[in-house]
Amino acid sequence: MVRLISVTLAITFTLLTCGRLYGQVRHYPLETADGLRLQHVAAEPAVLDGKKGLRVTLSAETVRRFKGMTDDEVTDVQARVGQYAAIEGLEFSDGVITAEIAGAPTPGANAEARGFVGIAFRLHDGAYDLFSLRLTNGRAEEQERRNHAAQYASHPDWPWFRLRREAPTRYESYVDLLPDVWTTIRIDVRGDRARLYVHGQEQPTLIVNDLKSGVQRTGTVALWVNYGTIAHFRNLTVTADVHGVRPARRADSRRPRSTRRRQI
Repeated sequence: MVRLISVTLAITFTLLTCGRLYGQVRHYPLETADGLRLQHVAAEPAVLDGKKGLRVTLSAETVRRFKGMTDDEVTDVQARVGQYAAIEGLEFSDGVITAEIAGAPTPGANAEARGFVGIAFRLHDGAYDLFSLRLTNGRAEEQERRNHAAQYASHPDWPWFRLRREAPTRYESYVDLLPDVWTTIRIDVRGDRARLYVHGQEQPTLIVNDLKSGVQRTGTVALWVNYGTIAHFRNLTVTADVHGVRPARRADSRRPRSTRRRQI
């Protein structure tokens, strides 16, 4: 009995000192759209490179509406209203998210389309943090484009163009990418800090030490896609910390100033 108690205490101590008490692990194969709440997107089962997953694009109605807007207007609307497929019945604040993602520009997309695909987290009342990849930038022949391959943003108040203007290079980085190739990503969220890992690498591709959602916001996880992109998702796993669910806190309400937003 004494030995059993000692082992139990040792395990408990190890977990506490690691600071990572994990709760329930939820796995989503993403082979159907069941359990997803669609926000301005369409989702359907699809096979890419012999692997089953979910194909996500902007809905036909959203595309028709965007075609009547300027590029700046489209960018503003996307930051304000969002386009994603949200996991229903999930609460997440701190923990780890893993997934396989892929994507490419839609046929006939304009020259600035990059195949912009990502995972949103802490989604609540339309506000969320986001890590995304510009899948055509990884091997671009321009260094500036390569430097913008991985991106952090926080919608609606801190879209990529505002962060790039106010803190150039801080929220973007290079990573080797190819369009329409399954790419493994891992997002590690701790309070107001997050790390993006790509291709199973031990070191993060992108480090964010000031998540705009702050320390306490809680929300769901979502599959995110940009205008002019066909996205694919599969094998989403969400592991929330035991203490990772906290009361919600309102995000920064400041709005970005108008500026030209060229997608690089």
